[in-house]
Amino acid sequence: MDIPRKSAGRKRQVKRIIYSLAAIIAIGAITVGVSRLKPAAPTVERSTVWIDTVKRGPMLRQVRGLGSLVPEEIRWIPATTQGRVERILVKPGAEVRADTVLIELTNPEAEQAAIEATSQLKAAEAEYISLRVQLERRFLDQKATAATVQADFSQAKLQAEVNEELAKQGLISQLNLKVSKVRAEEMATRNSIEEKRLSITSEEVKAQLAVQQERVSQMRALAQLRHSQVADLLVRASIDGVLQQMPVEVGQSVTPGTNLARVSDPKRLKAEIRVAETQVRDVGIGQRVTVDTRNGIIPGVVSRIDPASENATVKVDVTLTGELPRGARPDLSVDGTIELERLDDILYVGRPVHAQDHGSITLFKLVDGGKQAVRVTVKLGRSSVNTIELVDGLKEGEQVVLSDTSQWDNANTINLN
Repeated sequence: MDIPRKSAGRKRQVKRIIYSLAAIIAIGAITVGVSRLKPAAPTVERSTVWIDTVKRGPMLRQVRGLGSLVPEEIRWIPATTQGRVERILVKPGAEVRADTVLIELTNPEAEQAAIEATSQLKAAEAEYISLRVQLERRFLDQKATAATVQADFSQAKLQAEVNEELAKQGLISQLNLKVSKVRAEEMATRNSIEEKRLSITSEEVKAQLAVQQERVSQMRALAQLRHSQVADLLVRASIDGVLQQMPVEVGQSVTPGTNLARVSDPKRLKAEIRVAETQVRDVGIGQRVTVDTRNGIIPGVVSRIDPASENATVKVDVTLTGELPRGARPDLSVDGTIELERLDDILYVGRPVHAQDHGSITLFKLVDGGKQAVRVTVKLGRSSVNTIELVDGLKEGEQVVLSDTSQWDNANTINLN
């Protein structure tokens, strides 16, 4: 009988261990090699990406914003007196003139107050006339008294002068001369007093008439106010234009200051466009603007820049200098492009997606005759609506992909078909 040898079994076991170790080493080497392999460059259809060529020359810097046309003159017509809306005579959208009656209000209290003010004015005027007559009569009486005293003074003075001559000739006594001089002095004093009294009477007449005249003026102003309040119950447009809004209804009670209607002139429009707050820093008064109404282009200039920002945009007012196209009307949506400056002899390219002024961005530059594109870092300068200045990273004549390439962030090279 055969006896199995122990050495043969040991050899087979050793061989199996060696083979297993070799397989493990081979698998590890393959895994390491595969992990070190670079991923294959993605392939992109050329027609699906936006490719532009780097150019050198002048570049017009512009910023763009959306907005609308608004009237240059908008007139809100407020209620000047309390009342109730009795009738609405004109509907929004109608053309109106300055004297067109839009709304009829009623206020019995205002009408009664106007009647009372008129009566008070007439009473004050009658009192003024009566007072003037009385004062004139009083002044005339004082004037007559003063005239009498002045005549007596003249006569006494003349008599004193005659007596003085007669006394020199010895025709009358010294006593009679002294009496005549005393009489003349007395009449001179009385004449002076009457002249002052007449002057005081004249000033008194003027003062009393002025007081009464002021009262008449107050009554007249009050009557005019009351009647103007009654007249304002007929609400008029106040300017030629188009009635845009009328936020009241028949039967509604209104108080002074309530806005009753809005009227604007549709022939005088301006554009209000909103520019991103990151781009408005270079916008200035007087810069040229083109306003696209989708039905024509209107030239204009920047006339005002809002000092405040709202929703990350700043409102810019544009005065239109050209003729309005047909169909231009308030609240029409427009697209405004502001010309900032013209740059000469610079390197520029179409504005890539997500590009910002004076920033850096990675782009794919075409190589190998346009069959491949490799990732490069590009430093940017000043930007416009559709173009941007290149500071570093590209040369004139090179082509780059401007489309959004975020889907290939993990690739440094792409193939173009």
